[in-house]
Amino acid sequence: MKNLFLLLLAAWTISSANAQTWMIDKTHTDIRFTVTHMTISEVDGEFKEFDGKVVSKGADFNGATVEFSAKTASINTDSERRDGHLKGADFFDAEKHPELKFKGALQKKGKAYLLVGDFTMKGVTKPVKFNAVYTGKVATQRGAKAGFKITGTVNRFDYGVKWDNKMDTGGLVVGENVQITCNVELNEAK
Repeated sequence: MKNLFLLLLAAWTISSANAQTWMIDKTHTDIRFTVTHMTISEVDGEFKEFDGKVVSKGADFNGATVEFSAKTASINTDSERRDGHLKGADFFDAEKHPELKFKGALQKKGKAYLLVGDFTMKGVTKPVKFNAVYTGKVATQRGAKAGFKITGTVNRFDYGVKWDNKMDTGGLVVGENVQITCNVELNEAK
């Protein structure tokens, strides 16, 4: 029994030693979203304050764990009035729910990747799947960097973000589905 315990401990130590931790490079990452406005156009926005890390046991990031959070009060749509409304109770309720969160893993399917996990918005957690494109890894004088482009859609109503003024024509002023696009650059932690 003692030998089995030592063998398991050695295997865990070896796999932990091979794990690489990567941190989001905030200067070279953007967390953006797009939503339909009045059924005829789209409005883009982004979160300015966010953090995240990726822990990978393999060079190709298959099975890597991902944790991410964004400050809801950091939303920016280039309109102070609209941003104020989005931070309020009708949308993100930033005072009560200061963060969006994601916790999950990257899964490689052939040459493609999926980012699968739990996404939390306004206190509601739901499972999600986003498409992920691994754009590569490079060595720099400051250390290794890696890149991903993440895309997907969430239905804001599923998360209790239900402000839904209707237009005379029947459409919603703000669309139900939100497209998410994240261009992520990672720095290997030292």
